[in-house]
Amino acid sequence: MLQELSIKNFAIIDHLDVAFKNGMTVLTGETGAGKSIIIDAVGLLAGGRGSANFVRTGTDKAIIQGSFIFPTGGTTYRVLDELGIDHDDGSVILQREIHANGRNTCRVNGMLVNTSTLKRIGETAVDIHGQNEHQELMQPEKHLGMLDEFAGAKVAKLRENYGQIYRRYTQLQSTLENRRTNEKEWAQHLDMLTFQVNEIESANLQPGEEDKLVAERDRLDNYQRINDALQRSQMTLTGEETAPGVTDQLSSALQAMQGIADFDAAFKQISDSLETAYYALTDAVGAVSSQLDLLEWDEGRLDAIEQRLDVINQLKRKYGDSESQVLKYYDKIAAELKQMQATDEQADDLEEQVAAQETKLHEVGEQLSEARHHASEKLEKAIHAELADLYMAKTVFAVRFSRPKNEGLLSTGLDHMEFYLRTNPGEAMRPLAKIASGGELSRIMLALKTIFSESQGITSIIFDEVDTGVSGRVAQAIAEKISGIARESQVLCITHLPQVAAMADHHYFIAKKIVGERTETSLRRLDESNRVDELARMSAGTQVTKLALEHAYELLKLADEVKNSQPNSKSE
Repeated sequence: MLQELSIKNFAIIDHLDVAFKNGMTVLTGETGAGKSIIIDAVGLLAGGRGSANFVRTGTDKAIIQGSFIFPTGGTTYRVLDELGIDHDDGSVILQREIHANGRNTCRVNGMLVNTSTLKRIGETAVDIHGQNEHQELMQPEKHLGMLDEFAGAKVAKLRENYGQIYRRYTQLQSTLENRRTNEKEWAQHLDMLTFQVNEIESANLQPGEEDKLVAERDRLDNYQRINDALQRSQMTLTGEETAPGVTDQLSSALQAMQGIADFDAAFKQISDSLETAYYALTDAVGAVSSQLDLLEWDEGRLDAIEQRLDVINQLKRKYGDSESQVLKYYDKIAAELKQMQATDEQADDLEEQVAAQETKLHEVGEQLSEARHHASEKLEKAIHAELADLYMAKTVFAVRFSRPKNEGLLSTGLDHMEFYLRTNPGEAMRPLAKIASGGELSRIMLALKTIFSESQGITSIIFDEVDTGVSGRVAQAIAEKISGIARESQVLCITHLPQVAAMADHHYFIAKKIVGERTETSLRRLDESNRVDELARMSAGTQVTKLALEHAYELLKLADEVKNSQPNSKSE
């Protein structure tokens, strides 16, 4: 239940703090005083859509805080546990700030959350039913959800099971349809991938291979030039029979300098330099000789290299600018080909899988349909009992099912479902959404709320002028219904009807006044004598007569009698 509500800089509310209790609380006051603004604030705590328009003119942000307590083991605490939000002290504080620039800040027990998380928590805590909320009944596609909510855990489990099978069925069906539609393209793509993979595999491409081949080709292409250079170098270094080579001449110079190296350090340095040069030159002679031994001309090898380089270049033109890119492309298409081949192998039994899922879907769908039909009979009986209390005893409410013929399987089950209504004897049953009036819709929705209040587990229900357009005994019946709901859940109710206000356990009066040049909303709790005055005002208007006061007193007396006759009252 909502224990405390704090509102600051919200619309025409400067600052407002109010404590709520169990049972039925009504908010009354003149039109435009700010009653619905308070409900809007609670709606924002429950995750409703925020807007910078809510921020009081001249302020930076609106701040709304609500303190709630919930039954141990209830839905709200389970959600908080899933989200990892602490609630050890048994209370939950929801806070929302709406900034003038439109930014929203939401907190749950001090922990920052997004609006989706706040809404997930808020939906388990507060149910707001406004004067336009009955429009839900005008949307036939929402009727099935209402029936399932009434039916409870058995239908919920069957619907979840059906949904899982349906999702698997649609996945398989989609795959099968794609295969049928794109069978030619599939086969062409499979052939192309097979060819490309085989082409690259057969080439046995190696990283760095091209650079090595190019170097070898350049040696073979320049064989004569290389041979001539090596021969000339060898001859110059080693000499001929008639003339000594550079090596021999350097050896003679080294011997000469070694003979005088001990006479002067400069001579010694020259001798060392000549010795170093001699040994380096000797190594060069050996290297040139080795290269001449290795050098050979192989015209067949040159042709092989040219052919191999041509293969590599063809692969690069098709699949990448380098060997590494070609190999990377190969890894990609090889994986795709493997997946397509695996899918191809499974294609033969894909139709069998679809058929099996469809059979299973029909089986669970029939169980779900049977459970819904059974629940619909109970709902019709419960609605009729509630409508009789609301002076609609001759109204016939029915749940109608229809099985689609050409639509295929539905995501929600095998049947369409819609509420039907007959408001007067002798008339035909017609879709509720097409014939019900505003007053009838309000009473039907109130009947549903009465039926659902025990099973929903929501601890705070808010009625925002749901009694608009009714009066007399109907108004009294609505008042008693709302009071009955308050036995199971905390109820906050905005009303203009004295019959409804008289049934309240707690009564707050909302007024607005001009302070300086600004409009402000104030709220005060009414004691017994103030309640008589307010009920008289609600009945008589601006001029409160003695008769109106007597009537107000009588309303309170009758309300006490009705409440005392209600079992298991939670009011304080």
